[in-house]
Amino acid sequence: MKVQGVLMRSIWVESDGWSVGVIDQTRLPHAFVKVKLTTADEAGHAIRSMLVRGAPLIGATAAYGVCLAMREDPSDGALEKALTMLRATRPTAVNLHWALDGMRQVLAPLKPELRVASAYRHAAALCDEDVAINRAIGEHALKLFQEAWDKKGRKGRLNVLTHCNAGWLATVDWGTALAPMYLAHDAGLPLHVWVDETRPRNQGAVLTAWELGQHGVPHTVIADNVGGHLMQHGDVDLCIVGTDRTTAHGDVANKIGTYLKALAAKDNGVPFYVALPSPTIDWTIHDGVKEIPIEQREGTELSDVTGRLPSGDIATVRITPPGSPAANYAFDVTPARLVTALITERGVCPATEEGMLSLFPERRAERSAAK
Repeated sequence: MKVQGVLMRSIWVESDGWSVGVIDQTRLPHAFVKVKLTTADEAGHAIRSMLVRGAPLIGATAAYGVCLAMREDPSDGALEKALTMLRATRPTAVNLHWALDGMRQVLAPLKPELRVASAYRHAAALCDEDVAINRAIGEHALKLFQEAWDKKGRKGRLNVLTHCNAGWLATVDWGTALAPMYLAHDAGLPLHVWVDETRPRNQGAVLTAWELGQHGVPHTVIADNVGGHLMQHGDVDLCIVGTDRTTAHGDVANKIGTYLKALAAKDNGVPFYVALPSPTIDWTIHDGVKEIPIEQREGTELSDVTGRLPSGDIATVRITPPGSPAANYAFDVTPARLVTALITERGVCPATEEGMLSLFPERRAERSAAK
């Protein structure tokens, strides 16, 4: 996507041919800073500390972390050590495990001297696949946007509400939930996006608003609790969010607060869509509330906020009373019954096991064997 008019991806191999470049998303929107990763430990730190975030980008960064590990030591022991370390960085997003399992499958059978080149090829292919998947999701979702615009009589503007950041900063390029927004804007639809601030880390206010602004998409940042009010007054035509893990039955884990938006949408008859890259489907689990691990992060993400002072300096300040503990749940699970439809790279389907299997029939035999 575009940064100051220049097309770029969120992760890349540097000009030296081996180190990995990423954007330090913790510095946005006040500074656009690129970081060079040179070791697997640095890749792990980038994931853990959320320099990079978003399920697809976490997976891509982990894949390149394996590349960096193999460059230092391509032995069997080093491979397993890197895989174990990277797997432990974030618990909820299934793309992390998918990417690392793919790297192991490719590299483990090879002689050590062949692993470095193969690792970089596979990581690059994974990134290219993510871009293609997200573009396809955007094209399928665009049809739903156009249908909503037609249903509205092509009057006023098409108001879309999103939560957290499911844009190109959360993927390698395009994004999932934001991909159709870029396509709709470029196609001339009078699109307007309500951007939930997404406390406590404010990924909506900080990241989604920033990247929509870079592309010129009209948007308005709102407090997390405003969405239901807007829906009650007819100011939201549809909701669309991303996902970090989706069960075989269609339950969706996404940034904390997504469940409440889905409840409000259901109560007000507003379509609630989930943009779903197939690597985020966890076919091994069924009940999202019971089975998806929910990451709990440091309480300081809730008690402290960072912003720009009138002087122009960046500062972090505490907003809670001294001694008050903070519980920081990073994700929640939206049950499938609240999801209007899932939008995948292969098309749109109901949020049911049968719906997903209709798009991914190759999984049917695996599901039958598992039962």
